[in-house]
Amino acid sequence: MSRDARTIHPLWLRLTHWLNALAVVLLVASGWRIYNATGFLGFAIPSGITLGGWLGGALQWHFAAMWLLLANGILYLLLNLVSGRLRRQFFPISPRQLLLDMGAALKGKLAHADPRRYNSVQRLAYLFVMLDSIVLVLSGLVLWKSVQFPLLRVLMGGYEGARLVHFFAMAGLCAFIAVHVAMVALVPRTLLAMLRGR
Repeated sequence: MSRDARTIHPLWLRLTHWLNALAVVLLVASGWRIYNATGFLGFAIPSGITLGGWLGGALQWHFAAMWLLLANGILYLLLNLVSGRLRRQFFPISPRQLLLDMGAALKGKLAHADPRRYNSVQRLAYLFVMLDSIVLVLSGLVLWKSVQFPLLRVLMGGYEGARLVHFFAMAGLCAFIAVHVAMVALVPRTLLAMLRGR
């Protein structure tokens, strides 16, 4: 078997995956510190798991990580499109197969025999996180430069609407991460594949 035939994740995918992971950790932790400055939902996030030390510091971390996520995310999407991986790995999603795979997942019987092929639950989860990341970026633009993006601001329900969209999209991303990490713990060879490619 050739080296290429054994490769599960090419180098570009591994690099963009880990850069996205770094950007997301920085964005979430600094975003929690920014949220605490307003507490607009009536609760606070423990400061020990936030980043930035104060509002100004959190904003600097958030903007730096935002550019990393944006540039790396665009690169990830472009490479997936150009290589054909987006179509091969994530489509089609059959509603019937999705229900079968969800049922198997809930029973703890979802097969992971071939790590090169995603089941319907994985496909839906990865498509969700791609779309959720786009929503995060768009709502973040409204929060950052509200006057410069009037149409986007209106589509988000105004500045306050964009703040809610941004917060709940972040919560969706955190939920994905929790499930993703749990699945990696259950099928540890997936972590090895993301580290060494096979």
